Amino acid sequence: MKVTLIVNGSPVETDVNAGDTLLDTLRRLGFTSVKDGCANGDCGTCAVLVDGRAVTSCLMFAGQAEDRTITTLEGLGRAGEALHPLQQALLDAGGVQCGYCIPGMILTAADLITHHPNPTRSEIESYLAGNLCRCTGYVKQVEAIERAAEVLQETDHG
Repeated sequence: MKVTLIVNGSPVETDVNAGDTLLDTLRRLGFTSVKDGCANGDCGTCAVLVDGRAVTSCLMFAGQAEDRTITTLEGLGRAGEALHPLQQALLDAGGVQCGYCIPGMILTAADLITHHPNPTRSEIESYLAGNLCRCTGYVKQVEAIERAAEVLQETDHG
């Protein structure tokens, strides 16, 4: 069946089978920031924003995303910006090691900051509970998200 997905602001028409996940469809369309970590919704590496909320794309059928707004890491920033403040904060804090989990973590944090612009450390930790990182202890990521929230408030970037 044909579906139209609105990915990073642009409509994309593609053929999908009834059982195709949004993860597999986005990967097939070339959005390589969407990672397949576990294929059962446990790790968060496949997180994308659907209508502004973080979802595990490995658990969503592509057909369910028909005409919905999907944001991958490739579409997170604004035109003309080198990096989104969340990306920059993670780099500045040294919160990126292998990087595999980072796109999903950034999009999950974007959901948090959009809906809770001044998150507490506890709220950040709770949001990140579904994002597994095998390289770090999450300390630098949490600090980076705190800093990015401050920057976004200062610049009204949200």
